Amino acid sequence: MKTAIAIAALALALSGCTVASGRLDTRAGLEPIPGSITYGGQPRTKLTRSPVGSIVRHTFRNELGQRVDEVYVVEPDRSLKIVSRKVCRGPFCDD
Repeated sequence: MKTAIAIAALALALSGCTVASGRLDTRAGLEPIPGSITYGGQPRTKLTRSPVGSIVRHTFRNELGQRVDEVYVVEPDRSLKIVSRKVCRGPFCDD
């Protein structure tokens, strides 16, 4: 009987938990955060061989240890523009 009560209490406690799996932010003009390729300015090396409009993906950990996935697009002047950012806030991320 004690085991059944303990299992029921655990199930009730776990049912109240939620996991935020991530956030996809597609606003125009995302600001770079620490860890972003463009944080502190554009990279010194130009992407001369990358076609304009090509996509560059970058994954890193933020200051809270959360995984951050960013997507950049190569602009006509060969600079990078952040077009989306996904922050994985839970222990598991849906890839």
